Amino acid sequence: MNWSLFEGLLSGVNKYSTAFGRIWLSLVFIFRLLVYVVAAERVWSDDHKDFDCNTRQPGCTNVCYDHFFPVSHIRLWALQLILVTCPSLLVLMHVAYREAKAQRRRANGDDGRRVHLEPGKKRGGLWWTYLLSLVFKAAVDVGFLYIFHRLYRNYALPRVVKCELPPCPNIVDCFISRPTEKNIFTLFMVVTACVCVALSLVEAAYLVGKR
Repeated sequence: MNWSLFEGLLSGVNKYSTAFGRIWLSLVFIFRLLVYVVAAERVWSDDHKDFDCNTRQPGCTNVCYDHFFPVSHIRLWALQLILVTCPSLLVLMHVAYREAKAQRRRANGDDGRRVHLEPGKKRGGLWWTYLLSLVFKAAVDVGFLYIFHRLYRNYALPRVVKCELPPCPNIVDCFISRPTEKNIFTLFMVVTACVCVALSLVEAAYLVGKR
Protein backbone atom coordinates (compact mmCIF):
# COMPACT_ATOMS: atom_id res chain seq x y z
CA MET A 1 0.00 0.00 0.00
CA ASN A 2 1.20 3.54 -0.83
CA TRP A 3 1.36 4.95 2.71
CA SER A 4 3.12 8.14 1.53
CA LEU A 5 0.06 9.11 -0.53
CA PHE A 6 -2.13 8.30 2.45
CA GLU A 7 0.03 10.55 4.65
CA GLY A 8 -0.09 13.36 2.10
CA LEU A 9 -3.88 13.35 2.07
CA LEU A 10 -4.11 13.50 5.84
CA SER A 11 -1.56 16.26 6.17
CA GLY A 12 -4.08 18.58 4.54
CA VAL A 13 -6.36 18.15 7.55
CA ASN A 14 -3.70 19.48 9.92
CA LYS A 15 -4.35 23.18 9.19
CA TYR A 16 -8.03 22.79 10.09
CA SER A 17 -7.40 20.96 13.37
CA THR A 18 -7.18 22.21 16.91
CA ALA A 19 -3.97 21.82 18.93
CA PHE A 20 -5.24 18.46 20.20
CA GLY A 21 -5.97 17.37 16.64
CA ARG A 22 -2.44 18.26 15.54
CA ILE A 23 -0.99 16.23 18.39
CA TRP A 24 -3.25 13.33 17.38
CA LEU A 25 -2.05 13.49 13.77
CA SER A 26 1.58 13.62 14.93
CA LEU A 27 1.06 10.54 17.08
CA VAL A 28 -0.61 8.69 14.21
CA PHE A 29 2.16 9.55 11.74
CA ILE A 30 5.21 9.16 13.96
CA PHE A 31 4.29 6.53 16.53
CA ARG A 32 1.81 4.44 14.54
CA LEU A 33 2.18 4.81 10.78
CA LEU A 34 5.96 5.23 10.77
CA VAL A 35 6.51 2.41 13.26
CA TYR A 36 4.16 0.22 11.24
CA VAL A 37 5.95 0.86 7.93
CA VAL A 38 9.54 0.85 9.19
CA ALA A 39 9.53 -1.89 11.83
CA ALA A 40 6.28 -3.73 12.49
CA GLU A 41 5.81 -5.04 8.95
CA ARG A 42 9.26 -6.60 9.03
CA VAL A 43 8.76 -8.15 12.45
CA TRP A 44 5.60 -9.94 11.28
CA SER A 45 6.84 -10.75 7.77
CA ASP A 46 7.99 -14.23 8.80
CA ASP A 47 5.22 -15.11 11.26
CA HIS A 48 3.77 -17.91 9.11
CA LYS A 49 7.03 -19.16 7.67
CA ASP A 50 8.70 -19.47 11.08
CA PHE A 51 5.67 -20.84 12.92
CA ASP A 52 7.20 -24.23 13.60
CA CYS A 53 5.42 -27.30 15.01
CA ASN A 54 7.19 -30.45 16.22
CA THR A 55 5.49 -32.63 13.62
CA ARG A 56 5.74 -33.14 9.89
CA GLN A 57 2.12 -34.17 9.46
CA PRO A 58 0.94 -32.39 6.27
CA GLY A 59 -1.51 -29.60 7.02
CA CYS A 60 -1.02 -29.59 10.80
CA THR A 61 1.13 -26.45 10.88
CA ASN A 62 -1.27 -24.50 8.63
CA VAL A 63 -4.30 -25.49 10.70
CA CYS A 64 -2.63 -24.60 13.99
CA TYR A 65 -1.40 -21.28 12.65
CA ASP A 66 -4.88 -20.40 11.40
CA HIS A 67 -6.34 -21.31 14.80
CA PHE A 68 -3.96 -19.18 16.88
CA PHE A 69 -3.66 -16.34 14.31
CA PRO A 70 -7.11 -16.02 12.72
CA VAL A 71 -6.15 -12.50 11.62
CA SER A 72 -2.56 -11.29 11.62
CA HIS A 73 -1.64 -8.38 13.87
CA ILE A 74 -0.16 -6.50 10.94
CA ARG A 75 -3.34 -6.72 8.84
CA LEU A 76 -5.51 -5.66 11.75
CA TRP A 77 -3.26 -2.67 12.37
CA ALA A 78 -3.43 -1.70 8.69
CA LEU A 79 -7.23 -1.85 8.76
CA GLN A 80 -7.27 0.09 12.03
CA LEU A 81 -5.08 2.87 10.63
CA ILE A 82 -7.25 3.16 7.53
CA LEU A 83 -10.52 3.31 9.44
CA VAL A 84 -9.26 5.64 12.17
CA THR A 85 -8.05 8.22 9.63
CA CYS A 86 -11.07 8.09 7.29
CA PRO A 87 -13.06 10.63 9.40
CA SER A 88 -10.23 13.16 8.93
CA LEU A 89 -10.59 12.75 5.18
CA LEU A 90 -14.32 13.32 5.56
CA VAL A 91 -13.60 16.60 7.34
CA LEU A 92 -11.24 17.57 4.51
CA MET A 93 -13.98 16.83 1.96
CA HIS A 94 -16.43 18.95 3.96
CA VAL A 95 -13.92 21.82 4.06
CA ALA A 96 -13.41 21.53 0.29
CA TYR A 97 -17.18 21.71 -0.16
CA ARG A 98 -17.38 24.84 2.01
CA GLU A 99 -14.52 26.46 0.08
CA ALA A 100 -16.21 25.71 -3.24
CA LYS A 101 -19.43 27.14 -1.83
CA ALA A 102 -17.58 30.30 -0.76
CA GLN A 103 -16.09 30.67 -4.23
CA ARG A 104 -19.55 30.45 -5.78
CA ARG A 105 -20.78 33.13 -3.37
CA ARG A 106 -17.88 35.40 -4.22
CA ALA A 107 -18.60 34.88 -7.91
CA ASN A 108 -22.17 36.03 -7.21
CA GLY A 109 -20.99 39.10 -5.30
CA ASP A 110 -20.99 37.66 -1.76
CA ASP A 111 -17.71 37.70 0.21
CA GLY A 112 -18.46 34.31 1.84
CA ARG A 113 -17.58 35.47 5.33
CA ARG A 114 -20.00 32.99 6.88
CA VAL A 115 -17.77 30.07 5.93
CA HIS A 116 -15.78 29.00 9.01
CA LEU A 117 -12.58 26.98 8.58
CA GLU A 118 -11.17 27.07 12.11
CA PRO A 119 -12.53 24.06 14.04
CA GLY A 120 -12.48 25.92 17.34
CA LYS A 121 -14.72 28.65 15.88
CA LYS A 122 -16.78 26.94 13.18
CA ARG A 123 -20.52 26.51 13.41
CA GLY A 124 -23.12 24.46 11.63
CA GLY A 125 -22.45 21.33 9.59
CA LEU A 126 -18.67 21.59 9.59
CA TRP A 127 -18.59 21.76 13.40
CA TRP A 128 -20.78 18.67 13.64
CA THR A 129 -18.72 16.82 11.03
CA TYR A 130 -15.53 17.50 12.98
CA LEU A 131 -17.10 16.51 16.30
CA LEU A 132 -18.56 13.27 14.91
CA SER A 133 -15.21 12.44 13.32
CA LEU A 134 -13.59 12.61 16.76
CA VAL A 135 -16.20 10.29 18.25
CA PHE A 136 -15.82 7.86 15.34
CA LYS A 137 -12.01 7.82 15.63
CA ALA A 138 -12.19 7.07 19.34
CA ALA A 139 -14.82 4.35 18.73
CA VAL A 140 -12.67 2.69 16.04
CA ASP A 141 -9.61 2.53 18.28
CA VAL A 142 -11.63 1.20 21.21
CA GLY A 143 -13.25 -1.39 18.95
CA PHE A 144 -9.92 -2.66 17.64
CA LEU A 145 -8.45 -2.74 21.14
CA TYR A 146 -11.36 -5.01 22.11
CA ILE A 147 -10.81 -7.20 19.02
CA PHE A 148 -7.12 -7.60 19.83
CA HIS A 149 -7.97 -8.45 23.42
CA ARG A 150 -10.47 -11.10 22.32
CA LEU A 151 -8.16 -12.67 19.75
CA TYR A 152 -4.95 -12.43 21.76
CA ARG A 153 -5.66 -12.56 25.47
CA ASN A 154 -4.02 -9.65 27.34
CA TYR A 155 -2.41 -8.62 24.02
CA ALA A 156 0.37 -11.13 24.66
CA LEU A 157 1.80 -13.94 22.55
CA PRO A 158 3.11 -17.08 24.28
CA ARG A 159 6.39 -18.66 23.28
CA VAL A 160 4.82 -22.09 22.82
CA VAL A 161 1.24 -23.04 21.96
CA LYS A 162 -0.24 -26.53 22.12
CA CYS A 163 -2.42 -27.68 19.24
CA GLU A 164 -4.51 -30.82 18.87
CA LEU A 165 -6.65 -29.97 15.85
CA PRO A 166 -7.06 -32.40 12.95
CA PRO A 167 -5.04 -33.40 10.98
CA CYS A 168 -2.47 -33.20 13.79
CA PRO A 169 -1.85 -36.77 15.06
CA ASN A 170 -1.82 -35.74 18.75
CA ILE A 171 -1.07 -32.74 20.97
CA VAL A 172 1.81 -30.95 19.28
CA ASP A 173 3.91 -27.99 20.42
CA CYS A 174 4.10 -25.03 18.05
CA PHE A 175 6.67 -22.26 18.42
CA ILE A 176 6.01 -18.61 17.54
CA SER A 177 8.88 -16.73 15.95
CA ARG A 178 10.28 -13.78 17.93
CA PRO A 179 7.48 -13.63 20.53
CA THR A 180 9.27 -11.11 22.80
CA GLU A 181 9.82 -8.63 19.97
CA LYS A 182 6.23 -9.00 18.80
CA ASN A 183 4.91 -8.49 22.32
CA ILE A 184 6.91 -5.26 22.64
CA PHE A 185 5.50 -3.89 19.39
CA THR A 186 1.99 -5.00 20.34
CA LEU A 187 2.22 -3.23 23.69
CA PHE A 188 3.58 -0.11 21.99
CA MET A 189 0.71 -0.01 19.47
CA VAL A 190 -1.86 -0.60 22.22
CA VAL A 191 -0.48 2.24 24.35
CA THR A 192 -0.39 4.68 21.42
CA ALA A 193 -3.96 3.73 20.49
CA CYS A 194 -5.07 4.46 24.07
CA VAL A 195 -3.33 7.84 23.96
CA CYS A 196 -5.07 8.64 20.66
CA VAL A 197 -8.44 7.73 22.17
CA ALA A 198 -7.79 10.05 25.10
CA LEU A 199 -6.76 12.89 22.77
CA SER A 200 -9.89 12.46 20.64
CA LEU A 201 -12.14 12.59 23.70
CA VAL A 202 -10.31 15.60 25.13
CA GLU A 203 -10.58 17.42 21.80
CA ALA A 204 -14.31 16.62 21.59
CA ALA A 205 -14.82 18.01 25.10
CA TYR A 206 -12.79 21.08 24.14
CA LEU A 207 -14.93 21.76 21.06
CA VAL A 208 -18.15 21.35 23.03
CA GLY A 209 -16.83 23.62 25.77
CA LYS A 210 -15.72 26.31 23.32
CA ARG A 211 -19.11 26.28 21.66
